[in-house]
Amino acid sequence: MNTSKKILVIGGAGYVGSALVPKLLMRGHYVRVLDTFWFGKKFLEYCPNLRGMLDLRKGDMRDTGFLEEAASDIDVIIHLACVSNDPSFDLNPQLGRSVNFDAFLGLIEVLKKVRPKYFIFASTSSVYGVKEEKNVTENLSLEPLTDYSKYKCLCEFALKGFISPKVIPWVIIRPATVCGWSPRLRLDLTVNILTANAYFKKKIKVFGGIQKRPNIHVDDMTDLYVDLAEKCETRISGQVFNAGWENFTILEIAEMVRDVVGSDVAIEIVPTDDIRSYHISSAKIKRWLGWQPKKSIKDAINDLIAAFKAGKVTDPDDDIYYNIKVMKKLGLG
Repeated sequence: MNTSKKILVIGGAGYVGSALVPKLLMRGHYVRVLDTFWFGKKFLEYCPNLRGMLDLRKGDMRDTGFLEEAASDIDVIIHLACVSNDPSFDLNPQLGRSVNFDAFLGLIEVLKKVRPKYFIFASTSSVYGVKEEKNVTENLSLEPLTDYSKYKCLCEFALKGFISPKVIPWVIIRPATVCGWSPRLRLDLTVNILTANAYFKKKIKVFGGIQKRPNIHVDDMTDLYVDLAEKCETRISGQVFNAGWENFTILEIAEMVRDVVGSDVAIEIVPTDDIRSYHISSAKIKRWLGWQPKKSIKDAINDLIAAFKAGKVTDPDDDIYYNIKVMKKLGLG
């Protein structure tokens, strides 16, 4: 066990955060969660009952005073919060920009004041856009196709430009699409929605199908964040790492889901103008840190099905599983 740390998770109640926070607590760390809690606090059911080790701060990171107070006396900051996925961003582009980029500039100013020992920023592998290269590595140009990925890209530039990694050690992670069971489940992600539709409706709708989508299991993603937070390795400060595992086309993923759920699942292919396709390489993070994911897309499918069978999801069309539906309910559109 590493020495206990005080860790702030910005966006700790989201899809990835709600799987990460219980792990950090179980490792003996003090965890402060800053979140608007738009999607509830389902993760609390999975947190160990450790009095005084979990501190929930409900608020908006765009309030720099509130953010600075939450970030004070903290060792490690993990920044996950954003208006995620393109439809949610497009619902209210001004909100998307203010949360995903303007607030990040405010966060940079807070970092300069509170001087944490380590800062971890969750970017996205979609910053690469469409690439013809067989393997997309970190040294290739960034050509984001959507505002969501564009602002992630601009956040990376801002971090590199305004925070010296020698003054405040930081690392940027570019995750593949995350999949698998989480306390705050999302069913607007490729593997997850295909699995839910196959299990509950016996039908999968595939948009396009030939686009490659890199994926990573939520357990592997959160294990990486735990590892980075515990080690705070200064030798990787200022580095950018892809974090992915299996790269399959959407149709291949659909067929994989059908193989697990059953041959009676129908697959319907419909046209799409979503041309994003990329095959990311995670060789650098393996070379530098010896890190490699342990769970496959098939593991994610099986984990989801186990959760469905256990009654953890009764209505896959419930708004709570879809970011854009929750945002509309909250009047954020």
